[in-house]
Amino acid sequence: MKNRPTTSLIIAVYNWPEALELCLNSVLAQSEFPTELIIADDGSKPLIGELIEKYKARLSIPLKHIWQPDEGFKLAQIRNKAVAASACDYIIQVDGDLILHPFFIKDHVAVAEQGHFVGGSRVIVSESLSAKLLSEKKINVSPFQKGISNKFNGLYLPSLNRQLIPVVRLNGKENIRGCNMAYWRNDFISVNGYNEDFQGWGREDTDLVLRFYTFGLNRTFFKFRGIVYHIYHQEADRSRLTQNDALLEKTKSAGYYCKNGIDKYLHSFEEMRFKKI
Repeated sequence: MKNRPTTSLIIAVYNWPEALELCLNSVLAQSEFPTELIIADDGSKPLIGELIEKYKARLSIPLKHIWQPDEGFKLAQIRNKAVAASACDYIIQVDGDLILHPFFIKDHVAVAEQGHFVGGSRVIVSESLSAKLLSEKKINVSPFQKGISNKFNGLYLPSLNRQLIPVVRLNGKENIRGCNMAYWRNDFISVNGYNEDFQGWGREDTDLVLRFYTFGLNRTFFKFRGIVYHIYHQEADRSRLTQNDALLEKTKSAGYYCKNGIDKYLHSFEEMRFKKI
């Protein structure tokens, strides 16, 4: 890109400081830093805040901690608040249980294109390998080592990705993981961000993607770069999945703008948006 966008890396977390420490260490190891780092905290206990304070001194970029009370799984809400607090053009969002490849930020910035959003994949780390990484606080992972189940997602071949981008456009593809995603802040605001009617695990990312498509955006092919390793944990409670599936069906016949979204935070977070940038 001729004009590189300013970037906010948003990390969603909830009460797992050991995993967040690995994630933050992988941020420190990036070949290219984002403009700012935002922790989107869905009600964690003080240990997360204490860890964040330690990393503020180690980072050369601003670090914002956006916290909300623990009122159940409200990932859509805390991500909206984090984007509202962002001072940057482009949002790269991940989860706090990921180890980022050293070129992760660089790769996302390289493919950022107006009129497009990016949905990446993840590499699954086994329970035993995850336990080893957590206990030893290591972030060096290879797709070829024992304990990696989907090695294809860990192959780093950016030149092949560059060749495929012009010919692979993923219109209509709903399968996307919010743990590795990027979009322009203005586009996110235009569709009113995440629909906060989605509570509990599941479908809030698909809902957002469907509304991005309705708004007129395309999805950029993003394989062989932007790699993340997912640390093993037990599955979240999926008891609200039926309700969320019903909400998603409504989205398919509605417009791109959700009613219960980011707009209610934009004014309240305005003062902190450009703090220390």
